[in-house]
Amino acid sequence: MGSPEVASSGKRAKVGRPPRISRERIAEAAHELGLERLTLRDVADHLGVSIAALYYHVSSKEDLMRLAAEYTAGRLPLPEDHGQHWAVWLYEWALYNRDAFVAQPGLLAQYVDGAISAEVIAGSVDAILGGLVRQGFGIIEAFEAYELVISCALGTAVSLIREREAAEAGRSMLAVGQVPNDAGGAPLVHLRRLVEEMATAGRDPFHVRIGTVLRGIAARFDLDWAPVQAALDEAVAARRRRPRPGRALGAGP
Repeated sequence: MGSPEVASSGKRAKVGRPPRISRERIAEAAHELGLERLTLRDVADHLGVSIAALYYHVSSKEDLMRLAAEYTAGRLPLPEDHGQHWAVWLYEWALYNRDAFVAQPGLLAQYVDGAISAEVIAGSVDAILGGLVRQGFGIIEAFEAYELVISCALGTAVSLIREREAAEAGRSMLAVGQVPNDAGGAPLVHLRRLVEEMATAGRDPFHVRIGTVLRGIAARFDLDWAPVQAALDEAVAARRRRPRPGRALGAGP
């Protein structure tokens, strides 16, 4: 039996079958690495194959990102409908979206770009609408309520991601002494006042932001706010009682 071939550098060449890959394995590798700033080279190195080997299964970087985003979206545990109040149902979906995108900023970019196909999220949207319709919402009303809450969640996710990236880069958020003047040299008094007050009071927690949206939904459909507030308060309290792993910067109930 002949000895393994030795490369010209003097290093012994690898023997045995090359690693087997597939679109699913590529998606798994991308998920393990994280979508943010993901490259074909990263995935190839992670799998122990060449970039050329990847091109047998994905057609481009865009195809890789779409594949990875759909795989990641499909693995996230979804809120479960067990008859909770409609406001709590929407709050849980808002938390799900905020936390998913903060954990995987690259997933947010793919979502905004439309890389996650309608087929991947259709089941979730149908479940959300169903939970609302069963509690008296019309189908259009249910969709509009869902859109309002998810828009708030996405905006919060963007803010948290920016804060985290600033902290990781050693950049502080805008401080009082850093507030610039306008183009004519005049002080930006309202921005300065905002920064001063936020430095002491901070921002409202996530459930308060979502509560503002939910209150608007209740008012639009002439619903009594008191039971909505009570249901939301109980959901927030229950969430605080549950042990959870470490959260991203600024993330909370």
